[in-house]
Amino acid sequence: MAEVLIVKTQEEAGAIYAQAVGEAIKANPKLVLGLATGSTPHTAYQALAKKVKDEGIDVSQVRGFALDEYAGLDPEHPESYHSVIRREVVEPVGLNPELINVPNGALETLPHAGADYDAAIEAAGGVDIQILGIGTDGHIGFNEPGSSLASPTRMKTLTEQTRIDNARFFDGDLSQVPTHCITQGVGTIMKARHLILLAFGEGKADAVAASVEGPVTSICPASALQMHPHATFIVDEAAASKLQYAQYYAWVAQNKPEWQKL
Repeated sequence: MAEVLIVKTQEEAGAIYAQAVGEAIKANPKLVLGLATGSTPHTAYQALAKKVKDEGIDVSQVRGFALDEYAGLDPEHPESYHSVIRREVVEPVGLNPELINVPNGALETLPHAGADYDAAIEAAGGVDIQILGIGTDGHIGFNEPGSSLASPTRMKTLTEQTRIDNARFFDGDLSQVPTHCITQGVGTIMKARHLILLAFGEGKADAVAASVEGPVTSICPASALQMHPHATFIVDEAAASKLQYAQYYAWVAQNKPEWQKL
């Protein structure tokens, strides 16, 4: 069973993430981080940036791999994930941009871009800590419902709902949201040593419940995390509102031994 931590605020969730990552970097200066975009991880990155600054943590050797990228979008476009990762993670945290990788969304290289990316992750020794958000339909990365739970990094066609959800990043203009992407597959994501999934708000409650307590199924890609040896869901009370065993998860968290880290 995945660990479930129910928090009051996004800031509390961000602090938990920052603590885990900050201590991991101290133990391994060449830590490999899996990076996600979107609004969900924003407070986590802010908290990590503060921790790095306040404690003088050396992040010069930290490596990173983004989850996904839009296909056919200029990397310099402000909403490309190359740009978003640079703006929201690399610069605030002080990471070395030369050590941060984002899938290549260029149309001419899409046939082999996925295999190239998975090879790069493997060459780096694999991802140590992967941060994840979750879609209202249970998708992780851009692995839409129906994605193989063993899938590698590859091109995917976005659902209309995902495009609608992401239109806010394109001034609300749905026509500007790409229809394809390149994304780490569920199988690739599951190879990370520690998965930390964040979810906030009532709109994510159904997806969280399906992921944590529902059957493991490709219709809810995040449900694959039930099979991971070290997966942590950090959710606020609204996102946890449909969990049948929410009280038990809170009890487990309150009685966690000191030696059992996140």
